[in-house]
Amino acid sequence: MAAQTVLIVDDEPANLAVLEGILADEYTLVAARNGAEALVAMVKHRPALVLLDVGLPDVDGYVLCRQMHQIDPTRRVQVIFVTGYGDPGHEAAGFDAGGVDYIVKPVLPQLVRARVSAHLARVQASVLETSYRDAILMLGHAGHYNDTDTGAHIWRMAAYARAIAQACGWDAQSSDRLELAAPMHDTGKLGVPQAILRKPGPLDAKEWAIMKTHPQVGHDILSKSSAPVFQLAAEISLRHHEKWDGSGYPDGLRGKAIPQSARIVALADVFDALSMRRPYKEPWAKANIVEYIEAGSGAHFDPDIVNAFIRILPQILGIQQHWIDEDILLPALRVIQYPSASKSASGMSPDLALQYTRVMAMTAETMKLASSPC
Repeated sequence: MAAQTVLIVDDEPANLAVLEGILADEYTLVAARNGAEALVAMVKHRPALVLLDVGLPDVDGYVLCRQMHQIDPTRRVQVIFVTGYGDPGHEAAGFDAGGVDYIVKPVLPQLVRARVSAHLARVQASVLETSYRDAILMLGHAGHYNDTDTGAHIWRMAAYARAIAQACGWDAQSSDRLELAAPMHDTGKLGVPQAILRKPGPLDAKEWAIMKTHPQVGHDILSKSSAPVFQLAAEISLRHHEKWDGSGYPDGLRGKAIPQSARIVALADVFDALSMRRPYKEPWAKANIVEYIEAGSGAHFDPDIVNAFIRILPQILGIQQHWIDEDILLPALRVIQYPSASKSASGMSPDLALQYTRVMAMTAETMKLASSPC
């Protein structure tokens, strides 16, 4: 594996030499003696971490840190201030500017190595998490690539599922995991012919038999991973078409033999599907959807989950309105702006939605390449 790149910004050659001597054996080092050189190096070398002096000849180090974050708005690059200013006011200013740490000169080699190593480990973890989420996003979208659903359906449905899970007593971590797993529930549709998925009307018996294979196909794909979120997604994929009274598929499970995760997603999926326009139907009125779900309590749906759904119906409708207000019914290449990086009202974080927009385009291109003749 290539060594990670560290950018050292200091106008004193002696200070540069000290830091280079401490870190050269473990990292690829790039040096800059002023703010202008540092910004050029940021773009050219894409460092994972910056060691930044405050007293530079052309710009205040705190101002430069903010400029670096403008170049890197995701704040993937970690900035550690290394300066002779050791008073609390300067240290506070460094953190306010977006720094992740503050080291006072003269530096101790062991301290510098430890701090750099710790913060680069955070960078690596962030990169792995992004890759992990990208894989989830691509699988979720791929499962609906050939049918008539918009990509927004899976994320809107996942937000409903998260809210319902919390209403059923799930803790925040488990609910978040369900929100990530739920969009992959139809991964198995990759094994269903496009003509069936896009048929503008009811399926015949033979087509239904083929359609009913998709839970097992999805489970077989997702269960290859030992990661908890993929194991949960495999469970949901296999069981989200089972019904409380045993009339579902693929195995006719009934009651609590069906995992609660799948029971939650089943209700969330039906609610969203009935709310959507499809080639063969108009969206249902909200009152009619609620009446249908209540009528299915004890038959299609777990009565306890129906009760939880009804109890938080205003929240569910708020999630739905959020998607309408934010216009997240996306074409693949639309760019969405969100006001903050905090959790949105939908329960889905804006950064996840932004990743989704990007990955939709990646997936579309991948599918085109995969389906083109050699």
